[in-house]
Amino acid sequence: MEFSWTIILAFVFIAVLAVVAVFLSKPVQSRVRRREAVRGVRDFRFQREQLEAKFFDMARTSGKPVGLRWIDCEWLDTTTFARDLKTQLLTAFVAVNISFEAIEDEDMVDVEAVGLVREATAVFHYHRGRWGTGGKALFNMDPVSAVTRLAGQFERIANSETSQPSL
Repeated sequence: MEFSWTIILAFVFIAVLAVVAVFLSKPVQSRVRRREAVRGVRDFRFQREQLEAKFFDMARTSGKPVGLRWIDCEWLDTTTFARDLKTQLLTAFVAVNISFEAIEDEDMVDVEAVGLVREATAVFHYHRGRWGTGGKALFNMDPVSAVTRLAGQFERIANSETSQPSL
């Protein structure tokens, strides 16, 4: 008899712990995400110069846009941070102006617009405490427009837009 009461009390205790864990999980996750965002923004500012170089190397070897060679990437001060709603990854959107030249013997050689500077947004992701990039550029939009256009995929982090030079 005494043994069965012990088992019942153990199950009740476990059930109460499970209910408490469910109620506390969202606030705890929210707090963890806020801390990660603060740390990520700080880390991005410290690592920005290296990340810019990595972005340019990856982008110019990607073969995109087809028929064009990346010749310059002017980094602007505006950066907007957002969180991917599906993966929860912190993402940085950075304003850039990109210059291309046509690759010889390709279709773009005779296109006058090739020489125009293109407004774009460079994309970076923060994963497991480290910033990285795939060299992806979102053309014809600034960082705020990029996050707005991708509103179903990204949620802007409050007060995340900066217009400060990188550290």
